[in-house]
Amino acid sequence: MSSAAAKPRTAITPCREQNYPEWYQQVVRAADLAETSPVRGCMVIKPWGYSLWENMQRTLDGMFKATGHRNAYFPLFIPLSYLEREAEHVEGFAKECAVVTHHRLEAGPDGGLVPTGKLEEPLVVRPTSETIIGEMFAKWVESYRDLPLLINQWANVVRWELRTRMFLRTTEFLWQEGHTAHATREEAEAETMQMLRVYADFAENWMAMPVIPGLKSPAERFPGAVETYSIEAMMQDRKALQAGTSHFLGQNFSKASDIKFLDEEGQLIHAWTTSWGVSTRLVGGLVMTHSDDDGLVLPPKLAPAHVAIWPITHKADDPHAITTFCRSLAAELRAKTYHGRPVEVELDERDRRGGDKKWDWVKKGVPIRVEVGPRDMANNVVTVFRRDRPHNERASLPHAEFVGSVVATLDEMQDGMLARARAFRAEHTRSIDDADEFRAFFAAPKGDDGPTPIHGGFALSHWCGDAEMEAKINADLGVTIRCIPIDRLPEDDGPGTCPFTGKPSERRVVWAKAY
Repeated sequence: MSSAAAKPRTAITPCREQNYPEWYQQVVRAADLAETSPVRGCMVIKPWGYSLWENMQRTLDGMFKATGHRNAYFPLFIPLSYLEREAEHVEGFAKECAVVTHHRLEAGPDGGLVPTGKLEEPLVVRPTSETIIGEMFAKWVESYRDLPLLINQWANVVRWELRTRMFLRTTEFLWQEGHTAHATREEAEAETMQMLRVYADFAENWMAMPVIPGLKSPAERFPGAVETYSIEAMMQDRKALQAGTSHFLGQNFSKASDIKFLDEEGQLIHAWTTSWGVSTRLVGGLVMTHSDDDGLVLPPKLAPAHVAIWPITHKADDPHAITTFCRSLAAELRAKTYHGRPVEVELDERDRRGGDKKWDWVKKGVPIRVEVGPRDMANNVVTVFRRDRPHNERASLPHAEFVGSVVATLDEMQDGMLARARAFRAEHTRSIDDADEFRAFFAAPKGDDGPTPIHGGFALSHWCGDAEMEAKINADLGVTIRCIPIDRLPEDDGPGTCPFTGKPSERRVVWAKAY
């Protein structure tokens, strides 16, 4: 038998090692998460994908409110003059802005529609909301007693991207953006760090996606910010994904928007502000952290459904009895609670073959699959498959035992996924002190006419702070400083020497290719 014929059947072709970018797109489609839209660079998020985003949103919203933040909503359209108030900000976003210049359509001479009614001032379709929210904060803040202002909004934004990929980078995407104003620098800096920790907590304990929280280099800083912090995750192609950011804005935007208040001594001073956000990019990060060559793999805490059940009735003397058994089983499971919500069950009674149903739910990543046939029902057992194990590995469990252990099983799967992702990151993280070794670590293999093999990972190397050298490495290798870790990593041995300049360095930073 040939090696190709000996390989186990998979649901996704090509596999990760053959063509990772195409594998990712196929997983998204096979799981029915989203599809491309008629509008270039945009996507339609389908019910299974949107349910996943809703679970993320629900969890994060609770975490935000637990730290004192409240939701509001601000306009989609921002006057162009508002963006112009902060020079670095407008320069950073200018090439990505979609601009509205007219407010009506009328019939043209050839029968088509033409825009008319030119606006007095162009309106930018929200790429981010610092400037419009700053305008409102200036009206809401008069005294130190009005502070802090702790606001979040769930919204969509538009950034005109040239190269798009579903969830990871699209022209329009969904996100949340927090915006806060404070009486002191210390309060604003504490807020920035608090929200970075919230994101790291969510990524690790809900997404089962390990992250490194850290400070961005000046070259990677948010336009107009004093400091930018991020959480960085390693995907299965060993590239980094910036999964969330938290920005200390200092007084830059408050001066631009004139957010001033009287302090306790009666002095008029500018507020200190922050902003922070995550987006539907998290869905892409989840896909690339856990999924395999059979399709999507979902951490149970965020899965739209925890269990999929289907009756096997084609050889049954009494198909209705098996269906009734499955409905009763689903009701028992739904009575259980898993991390604040009922155990979610999909009861699949579609008139389709069991094998087709199996692959549908494998590709959708549902954590636990259950089949019930005539023999199972006669023996009061269920056939159970776990998504974190090979697709054909099964266990026959007594009905009551399965129901009683389902929550513990889901927790075991969640913990196992995080452990595997941490082990993968550790395996592909290397401390490098030699410039040639660094280049070899990231250089693409030569002489291969097929898809580029996966290489590299996270390189922990010293950096002296030289911005020109940082830019040259990016230009030569496509590698950037992902972050300067704020928590000391096991591999970090303290001060050393930058391998590129020979100058002293305080600590190692994380270098990687990135999305």
